[in-house]
Amino acid sequence: LINYNMRFPHKNPPETGEAIEVADGILWMRLPLPMALDHVNIYAIREKTKNDDGWTIIDTGFDTKKTRSIWVDLIKGPLHNLPIKRVIITHHHPDHIGLAGWFKSEYNADIWASRTTWLFARMLTLDAHSKPTKETLQFYKSAGMDNDIYNERVKTAPFNYSDVDTHIPLGFKRIQQNEVLKIGTRTWTVHMGNGHSPEHATFWSQSDNIVIAGDQILPSISPNLGVYATEPDADPVGEWLESCERLLLQSKNDDFVLPGHKLPFYGLPNRLEQLIENHHSALERLLNYLDTPKTASDCFQPLFKRKINSGEYGLALVESIGHLNHLLKDGKISRSKRSDGAWLWQKLN
Repeated sequence: LINYNMRFPHKNPPETGEAIEVADGILWMRLPLPMALDHVNIYAIREKTKNDDGWTIIDTGFDTKKTRSIWVDLIKGPLHNLPIKRVIITHHHPDHIGLAGWFKSEYNADIWASRTTWLFARMLTLDAHSKPTKETLQFYKSAGMDNDIYNERVKTAPFNYSDVDTHIPLGFKRIQQNEVLKIGTRTWTVHMGNGHSPEHATFWSQSDNIVIAGDQILPSISPNLGVYATEPDADPVGEWLESCERLLLQSKNDDFVLPGHKLPFYGLPNRLEQLIENHHSALERLLNYLDTPKTASDCFQPLFKRKINSGEYGLALVESIGHLNHLLKDGKISRSKRSDGAWLWQKLN
């Protein structure tokens, strides 16, 4: 049996505008998000040398008036009005990269990210629409989206990255797999994950077993592994499982994980094993459920084992497609087009 014991040294998160020092020279802060997952964790690492002083920021939060105001208070307060030297982005989602351009323009901070993170964020920020694109609507149809939800989305302005992202700066510093970085007083090795976001950067301290994990590894929830109209045949589940299995090989029980959401924790090997097992179990339940043809929207119950409400519907749908794509790639199911354009998925005998 797998031991899923995990330890959380901080029972409560920092209050808005405050910081908790989770390790020497590393501050943990939290910013609000206007959604069910109502926060994102951000970290500041002190860059203090004999002749210089300042901070490296890990991730930024959404670009909203409220978030900018909180950042101004954080900089004046826990960050002692010291310069923001650098912003390192774990991945391209707007709750992590949304204010990168603001930090560049207002504080002249250098932006560091993986190439895919920068490219995706810049592309999506420039790709703004007043109504859903033809490709997006076809994608919804192919997933068998609920008719009422589909009809509502047809006439509703879509979410655009530019709604919560400042411009993505033209220049950035690329970080890569196995690169060794000096951040603060520590030396860190970069390990890239995939699945939740392509080329998602995680940082592993070489001296004191601290892991900055972003959304690649979360303590009490699984990151969304969704498929979108951008790449409708993607296999994020397979990419994420490969990442978890690879990161498991180097994880240690005394690793202290600083995640993008929820609470920092110990017990990384157990958590990775749990995440891997949970998704294999979900895939097995889904496969058994496909004894008769189903659309992606029919598959919420075996995957999530609970009722999906309208506010969760979009994320559940794209994750359902992610799991179906993985089973298809594994050669365990087939798919065929229904007359209305929806894919029907079925277990192979």
